[in-house]
Parts: sequence; C-alpha cells; structure tokens
Amino acid sequence: MVNNDTAEKKIVINPVTRIEGHAQIDILLNQDNTVREAQFKVTDFRGFEKFTEGRPYYEMPAITSRSCGICPVSHILAAAKACDSIVGVNPPKTAVKLRRLMHMGQLIQSHALNFFHLSSPDLLFGFDSDPASRNVFGLIEKYPDLAVQGVKLRRFGQEIIEKIAGKRIHPSEWIQPGGVRWSLSRDRLDYLQDELPKALEIAENTLAMFKQMLSSFRDEVENFGNFPSYYMGLVDSDGGLEHYDGKLRIMDKDGNVVAECTDPLKYQEYIGEAVEPYTFMKFPYFKAVGYPEGAYRVGPLARLNVASHCGTPLADEEFKEFKRLGKNGVVQSTFHYHYARLIETLFCIESTKKLLEDPEILTEHVASRAMVNNYEGVGIAEAPRGTLIHHYKVDIQGRITWNNMVIATEHNNIAYNKAITQVAKKYVKTQQLQEGMLNRVEAVIRAFDPCLSCATHAVGQMALAIKLFDANGTLLDKQIR
Repeated sequence: MVNNDTAEKKIVINPVTRIEGHAQIDILLNQDNTVREAQFKVTDFRGFEKFTEGRPYYEMPAITSRSCGICPVSHILAAAKACDSIVGVNPPKTAVKLRRLMHMGQLIQSHALNFFHLSSPDLLFGFDSDPASRNVFGLIEKYPDLAVQGVKLRRFGQEIIEKIAGKRIHPSEWIQPGGVRWSLSRDRLDYLQDELPKALEIAENTLAMFKQMLSSFRDEVENFGNFPSYYMGLVDSDGGLEHYDGKLRIMDKDGNVVAECTDPLKYQEYIGEAVEPYTFMKFPYFKAVGYPEGAYRVGPLARLNVASHCGTPLADEEFKEFKRLGKNGVVQSTFHYHYARLIETLFCIESTKKLLEDPEILTEHVASRAMVNNYEGVGIAEAPRGTLIHHYKVDIQGRITWNNMVIATEHNNIAYNKAITQVAKKYVKTQQLQEGMLNRVEAVIRAFDPCLSCATHAVGQMALAIKLFDANGTLLDKQIR
C-alpha cells in the first residue's frame, strides 16, 4: 500500500507474513520517492510484566510461558532460573541436565519451523516468485520430501519436550523452583535414542543442501542486513556455545570482547532499554555506547560470533567453515542467520545424544526444596531467537512486586530497522513497484525469526502516537505521548 498524504509519503507492508505475531513495515519515502528509511512496527501489546504482579513467584514459569506458543520452554527455563535465585538453591545435577535436554528440544523444533516452513519457500522458489505458491503449501506440492523432513525434524524436537516434561507445548507443570517434578524414565530415554539418528541425518542433509544453495544468493548475502554491530550471547566457562547457563558476552564488530556479565543480577549495568512512539516493542542497547549507536544482535548468528567453539564434533567442523565467512571470524550478514540456525540445530542434536548417554540422566533426585530466601532473582537463557532475561522482585510472602522481561526478539529491534532500511534502499523502486521487492524487505525479518507475541511489554510509560486523517487521507493532527 502506498500512502501519499501531505505529511509523509510511505509504502506500508501490513501484515509482515510468515513470522510469529503481528507487525507491519513502513517504508518512508523522500519527496522524489526514493527510500529514506524503514520502520518495523509491532502493532499488538501484551503486558505480561504488569499483570503478573501479585502472583506467587512459583507460578511464573506457567504464566510467562503463555506469552508465546513457539518458544514457551525458553520462558519456562528463564523463569525457573529466576525463581531458583529467589529461593536461593541450586537444582540437583540431574535436574539441570534434564532442563538442558528439554531446551535442546525447544531449539530443534523452533529452528526447524523457521527454516523449513517460514524461510525455505523464499530460498527454493526465489524472492520474486509467485506468492500464491511461495509458501508452505507450495513447498508441500513441489518439494514434498523436504516438507516431510521439516515436519519430522520439528516433531523430534517436540517429542524431546514431551517425553521429559509431559507435553509438547507449555509443559510448565514439570518444572519448579529448585529443580523439576519428575525424572526421566528408561522407556522414554530409549525412544528418544531410537529417533535421534534420523533427526541427525535430516540436519546434516539440510545443512549440506543450504551450503550448495549459498552461491545463488550472493546479492542477498551482501545486502540483507549486512552491517557492523555488537553481538551478545551466553558462552560457557571456556567461551564455547551455550544456551542454558554461563556468562553473557558482548563482542564488537571486530571480534573483540568488550564486556562479560557473570552475575545475572547485574545485566542492567550492560543493557539499557529505550522506547519509540511507533511500536510497542522496546529497543535494548549496549549501555557503554548508548542509544541507538549501541545496537547489538542476538540469536544464532550472534551466538556463533561470540563463541570460540561449539563443543560437539560435527558442529565444530561446520563452525570453523562458518567463521571463515567473516573478517576476524565475525559474520555480519543477517542472511547468514539461516546458516547459523542450521549449525545450531546440528549442535543441539549432538548435545541431545550426549545428554541421553549420560549415566546420571536417569537419577531420581531432581529437586532441591526451599522457600523465599532472596527478594530478587534473574534468570537468563538463550531462546531460539536470542538472549532471554526474566527479572523478578518479590515481597516477604513471595508475591511478585515487579517484573521486567527482556525478550530475545527485542534485543534485535534496532537491527531490524537498520536491516529493512538497507534492503528497502537496495531493492524497492517506487516507479516500478513489484511484490518481490517488498518480499525481500519481509524476508530479512524472517531471517531474524522474530517471535512477537512475547516481545511487547512496558518500560516506564510506553510511547504512543495518534494520527487523525480526513476522508481524503490528509493528516489533520498528530499527538505523541
């Protein structure tokens, strides 16, 4: 849609398709109809931070997981870790391993959903192809075997969650502050071990297929959000790829580590949060640099950038090849989120195998019990889309008095806007506007794989813009709170 009202000239993409949640993109034009900038607007609001106030802390995994149906496990884990901090206990080793195992299932199923069903239609049919077939139904019709492989890989990830925690979506009854409620049975472990080789084969074949396709997308690699930024993600004590625990590392565009946060309670010393009037999603930034210059990226690309290695044999070989794509091992192009996502999938399947073979995984001691010992707790985990932070404060009775959730999707918000502006300036020609041009703008968002339902929360007073138009579309008044 082209809007030519007297106040601003713009192209509106609404809704952005093949993502989770609701958003639009406004491409703002100069008077000569060239692209000035693009804005990513999240149009719905869900205030989980506010309506959890007054609830007992131990309900937070169940409540916050309902903010999202795609990555509820990540919210459950971040919430549980914050609650572990509030009760002041460490879960038993086996409980931690089971939590990690469930998290591997979350990452596998989410990465499979994005690559096979949301992003692969662009890669297989082409960004300029007919949108009537450039979707999952077209994929099923023309590439049925690939579509089935995607379903099987995602199912394996969901089955990991189900076999461990009882159900595939919102399995919050299983987890508790200080551990989990039940152990893993031998028959369920055997089932997962039997299914794992097929999942591993799919992951390896898909990664090989993608690498063969890369030469066809040199232009997109060069122009799809290809810019320097900071990167953030968890790493283990040796600097390796980490998803459940570890230290929060921030790296600059040249591969230099500029900050490391080892105490989750101190994350606010490194991360600030800003708001803008055109969207309900916050703009986190690296405090040492300021807003908006302190833009950083999170998620699969960022995690591989900040890590020194993966830690599993097959993933480490792919990791070395991936790092050669960037100067000093820092890969800048947002298009390579797809590549990084597939490497992580391989890593998660290998890690699942390792955990299932661990002799302690069937141990029945899976909970440490305690009551409120601290009035504040922070839990950090790596969701499929990036670093997820849950920060709670409670009263003496354990009721939530304050809640701040910094969602994985939010961390990339400044980068979203930079990326779509770069793509729009490169591809959108208003004199001969074509659907494929706008699809490329959407596609760079799909590469990030945003999950928007859980990403709209409040910080202070949310900015709000109200515009009044007459019947002819002329802007009469504009107010910003």
